[in-house]
Amino acid sequence: MIVGNKSNNIVGVILAGGLASRMGGGDKTLKLVGKKTILERVLDRLSTQVATVVLNANGDPRRFSKFKIPVIQDQTDQFLGPLAGVLSGLDWAHDNGFSQIVTVASDTPFFPLTLVKTLSDARSNSSSQIALATTFDKESKTVVRHPTFGLWPVNLRNDLRNSLDLGIRKVVHWTEKHKHVEAMFTLEFGDPFFNVNTLEDLDIAQTKII
Repeated sequence: MIVGNKSNNIVGVILAGGLASRMGGGDKTLKLVGKKTILERVLDRLSTQVATVVLNANGDPRRFSKFKIPVIQDQTDQFLGPLAGVLSGLDWAHDNGFSQIVTVASDTPFFPLTLVKTLSDARSNSSSQIALATTFDKESKTVVRHPTFGLWPVNLRNDLRNSLDLGIRKVVHWTEKHKHVEAMFTLEFGDPFFNVNTLEDLDIAQTKII
């Protein structure tokens, strides 16, 4: 249920389990964009849309203690990509009485403030299990998927666990097994899913602060 602009029955899961290899390693989500870290900006946007937020990150959770949100780790020491973070979020949601999660990338500080509502509406109108964010690239005239931004039902968690055990790593390879819908977001004011992968991206992000 979305009450006002905020959903009370969806857990927001911030996916920060990546290796940040193109940034030289470390926690790129703790880099500053303006006077705030990227993670603070992600939290600010997600917290307006859901009542409960958790962070999926590996290693010592104490480095995120100032953010005062639960930190959940992947359930394996191997780096299995974002699907491992989705699974951790689904398991946490199940254990805490939630039926669905929305995932966002931890390095994307400008994602839409209408993310949860748009994903929820798209799924409700299609009878699909999963909703994924997409944009349309006018230059190439192609739909661009943003698979780390999705709405996922908790009842698929064991299917995802089995798929990871079978070696599936890419989000789209798993979602293709299930009925899903692509929710379209506008590029009218630039790419809302711009993510900070490199130091050059970090410089660009500084120019996007409103």
